[in-house]
This record gives sequence, structure tokens and C-alpha cells, in this order.
Amino acid sequence: MQAQSRRKPYDEINITPMLDLAYVLLIIFIIMTTAAVQGIKVNVPKASSSVSLAKPTTKAITVDSSGQVYLDTYPVTIDELESQLRSFKAVTPDFPVVIKGDRVSQYGRIMEVLDACGRVGITQLGLVSERAKG
Repeated sequence: MQAQSRRKPYDEINITPMLDLAYVLLIIFIIMTTAAVQGIKVNVPKASSSVSLAKPTTKAITVDSSGQVYLDTYPVTIDELESQLRSFKAVTPDFPVVIKGDRVSQYGRIMEVLDACGRVGITQLGLVSERAKG
């Protein structure tokens, strides 16, 4: 009598756990790459402390090192900036604006942006800086 039955060795590898891991890594990669795209990269000056105005209605105005002005991520002139800010103010009268200026950008260009915000009547205005290390 033969008490033991003969078993066949496995011919196939179960790849389901490997596919699950691949799908999870793909989802993490997609989430991380979309979260990393936040606008124009500028080298902002450092400050001792900074306050975050992370509201969904916050408009970001960026002045890069060459003096180009961006509203969110779209390049604009000062006149276009002022007209778009007026249209935003008509919809949301009390929306905050954050200005990010590169530390080597022209001071006069940042003043033009501040003057445009003043002509529109924006009362919630912030300047972005990095925290000082140490």
C-alpha cells in the first residue's frame, strides 16, 4: 500500500502579490508627482518665521529672477494682473494674495505688483519667505 500520495511540484509562480505591490507603487508615484507640481520655482529670501496662507482661494503672484510676473502659473503683464485681480475680487471680495519674489528679482518689479494689488483694493496680502535654518 502506498500511504503517501504523490504531489506535483509547483509549475507556476503566484504573481498576485507582486501585482498588488506594483499597483500600490504606481498609485503612490502618481500622487507624489501631482503633489509636487505647485507652480513656478523661485529662490525666496529667508525669514525668522513664516505664516502659511494655505487657503483654496489664495492667489499666488510670482516674480522670477528675470522680472517676469506670474499669476498662479500663468505669465501676465502688470495690466493683465490688475484686470484679473479685479475680476477675482468681483467674485470673492476678500480673497488673500501671496507674493513670491525671487531674492535677486528687481525690487521695482515687486513694487509694481504691490501697487497693482493696492489699486484693486486687496487687503489680505502676504509675502512668501523661507524659514531661516538654525
